[in-house]
Amino acid sequence: MINEFIAYAKRKLDVDKRLIFLYCIIYFIWGMGMDQFGQLVQIAKFTFWWQIITCYIVYMVPISLILRGLPFHQQYAYGLVTMGFLEFGGYAMRTSYAYPDNILDHLFSPQNFSLGMALFFALYYPAGNWLVGKVYHLSYKKEAP
Repeated sequence: MINEFIAYAKRKLDVDKRLIFLYCIIYFIWGMGMDQFGQLVQIAKFTFWWQIITCYIVYMVPISLILRGLPFHQQYAYGLVTMGFLEFGGYAMRTSYAYPDNILDHLFSPQNFSLGMALFFALYYPAGNWLVGKVYHLSYKKEAP
């Protein structure tokens, strides 16, 4: 079963280098924006700026590539699992900082903060795949592989 997944992942990751470049650029800008927004409204932030690279590019881009082409609900479901691990790990290791008494704490309670973040950020996979696909198509006049 693991060999089947590895073969599947290899096929999904074997794409035009321009597509990977677009994912990296778009996700990096998206990550910078979300980190700044989180700080501005004092919800959460990365402890170190370079975590944008490790989370958005090293972690999320390959997962996005593997999930692209799947229906929205499958991308979201798999995204929820991967974001759950990322959010849990970030707050457990204190590499992410949640501002005390933030707006999400008020809406959902502090005990549900990481879950709320995972539920929200799981949308990145279907939304990111859609956005990158559109930019790729507009830039190169062909469908993303």
